[in-house]
Parts: sequence; structure tokens; C-alpha cells
Amino acid sequence: MAAPGPGEYFNVGSRVSCLTCLGQRLQGEVVAFDYPSKMLTLKCAPSSGKPNLNDVVLVNMSYVSKVDTINDCAETPPPLASLNYSKLANRARAEKEDKLSQAYAVSAGVSVEGQQLFQTIHKTIKECKWQDKNILVMDDVIINPPYQVDNCKGKEGSALSHVRKIVEKHFRDVESQKSMHHSQQAQQTQKDSAVSS
Repeated sequence: MAAPGPGEYFNVGSRVSCLTCLGQRLQGEVVAFDYPSKMLTLKCAPSSGKPNLNDVVLVNMSYVSKVDTINDCAETPPPLASLNYSKLANRARAEKEDKLSQAYAVSAGVSVEGQQLFQTIHKTIKECKWQDKNILVMDDVIINPPYQVDNCKGKEGSALSHVRKIVEKHFRDVESQKSMHHSQQAQQTQKDSAVSS
């Protein structure tokens, strides 16, 4: 493969503006560029509007019709930050366990409501797992189907009380979302009938 010619390579830290073949304008700081695959990684202004965040966009240069360099950076980029491999491995292990737990719930025939409740509890209490179709929390509290507050069993105390409060709040929030959804549907139906009249 021939060496890249002028205008075919982007230095890390440079600011560029790209026009895609679909007419989309992308502008940002070059984070990385892979010449063989023609993939450009840009750090762009956040679409969320939060100033402490950035969007990272991968651009396939094969689909870019025009590139303008706004500010070329010829300086050597700073060294990459070291990675905490044990932290990454722990996060990967935890994510794998979460996905396996979700898959188990589906294969065991747990209701959607039970799966949603499990996810809600797991956000607050990580020590949460499936035991057949039952939710086992901190090895102290068992929640049996249909997963209501009355189905929370365990030794009376702060753990049982805390789990009951989480279950109660979960179903209150679900009902609130349902009523809001029904209200929005009713408003849309009224608008549709008013327009058709």
C-alpha cells in the first residue's frame, strides 16, 4: 500500500469539518485516524447539550465528499492514559452476569413484570439473583410470582422492609407511567377526531 499523500492523513488533535455524501456536516477534533480502513474518529460537541460531555463519531472517509482542515495540529499527541485492566475485567464480568441473569429469566418463563421488577431491585441492591422463578435479594428476602408487595417473604427486619418499599415504588411508578400513556393516547384521539371533523 502506498504512503498517504497530502490531505489523506489527519493528525490527532487537528480540527476538521467533513461533509458526508448524505449532506451531513460533521465537525470536531481528530481523536484517531486509521489510514488502511479510512476510518476517522472525531470528538464533537455534545448533542445532549451538557458541556462536560462530548459525542464521539466514527466517520468512514469512503462516504465523505469534502473535508476541510480547520486547525492542523502538528504536535505529537500526548501518551494514552493507562487502563485499569482489573476494573475493566470486573465490569465485563458484572455485565456478563447481568446478561446471563436476564437470559435465565426469559428461559425460565418469568413474566415481563417480574423481569422489570428484578431490574429495578438490581439497580439498588446488587446482591439480587433468580432462584427458579423467585427473586432472591441478599439471601434474606424471596419475592414469589406475581411479584407484588404481599409476595415478599423473609425474616422481619430492615432488609424485608427495604425490599418491600422498592417493590411498592416500582409498581407505583409503573402505574403512573401507564396512566400517563393512556392520557396521552386519549389526547391524541381527541386531536385526531377534531382534525377529521
